[in-house]
Amino acid sequence: MRTSLCSVFAFAIGLSVLPAVAQDKLTIYTYDSFTSEWGPGPQVEKAFEADCGCDVEFVAVADGVALLNRLKLEGSATKADIVLGLDTNLTAEAAATGLFSPSGVDLASIDVPGGWSDDVFVPYDYAHFAVVYDSEKLANPPASLAELVDGDPSQKIVLQDPRTSTPGLGLVLWVKAVYGDKAGEAWAKLKDRVLTVTPGWSEAYGLFTKGEAPMVLSYTTSPAYHMVAEGTERYKALAFAEGNYLQIEVAGITTKGAKNPLAARFIAFMTGPGFQDVIPETNWMLPAGRTDKPLDPAFGKLPQPVKTLLFTPDEVAANRKDWVDEWLAAMSR
Repeated sequence: MRTSLCSVFAFAIGLSVLPAVAQDKLTIYTYDSFTSEWGPGPQVEKAFEADCGCDVEFVAVADGVALLNRLKLEGSATKADIVLGLDTNLTAEAAATGLFSPSGVDLASIDVPGGWSDDVFVPYDYAHFAVVYDSEKLANPPASLAELVDGDPSQKIVLQDPRTSTPGLGLVLWVKAVYGDKAGEAWAKLKDRVLTVTPGWSEAYGLFTKGEAPMVLSYTTSPAYHMVAEGTERYKALAFAEGNYLQIEVAGITTKGAKNPLAARFIAFMTGPGFQDVIPETNWMLPAGRTDKPLDPAFGKLPQPVKTLLFTPDEVAANRKDWVDEWLAAMSR
């Protein structure tokens, strides 16, 4: 809250006659790695506050699926003006809640694989999911999803929970896209290689970098962090023979946010350099909008998937519960 200095005389005759001066505020729900000190949140907040003269408040949960779960629980009473951190695997289900409004934002600068036409949700980054491994601990990493499923159980991997995490859900969809009706059998085999399942990406990747397991579910772009920030190519991502599943992350304006002019202003800001230039070297994903800053050469060393796997948002909405239940049944045995 901004306050103004007043004379003692003005205070004495009654401060109540003066209008209150309130600072404009924008509340954004997102996931915890976005708001961490090394994530894009702090830089995005500083840049947008300088642009709008307003106050940005980030509210973080573990991961993207948890964002949708929280919004459903809060319903129309939510404090969120914007939800940032869903992906295309959740957009149909999110839209069906009736809690989002059309963005009204010009999408001309948006460039993601397959194009974009959704008028409610706006992409801000993308990358393919990948198994990332420690090359100093794993000499012969799996070259395919089949080799991961059928490989040595002593070579462990850390995964994320699909009930709370978008990477965890992404792997469920990846396995379903490759194995179809035999996905349950694949999960039963893969279970023996799983060290643990974490609520979100941050916990899983932290265990991996601490050496708890030689593999983790992450992104094709994750090794760029280690190359740029740590000067090492020790950690590598795998392009599987069957293809890799694509994630496009999005933000949407809630029905509450539609009443706040700052929400549409932020989404428009999100598609331009003030936001997009920050993404590659903080969120370690590829920018979905207009940038002024070239990618670091490290991104040119990343593996390119031989095939992109992706279900439509409607397909995921219709099957997500059954496919996650299939995963849960196999992992609970």
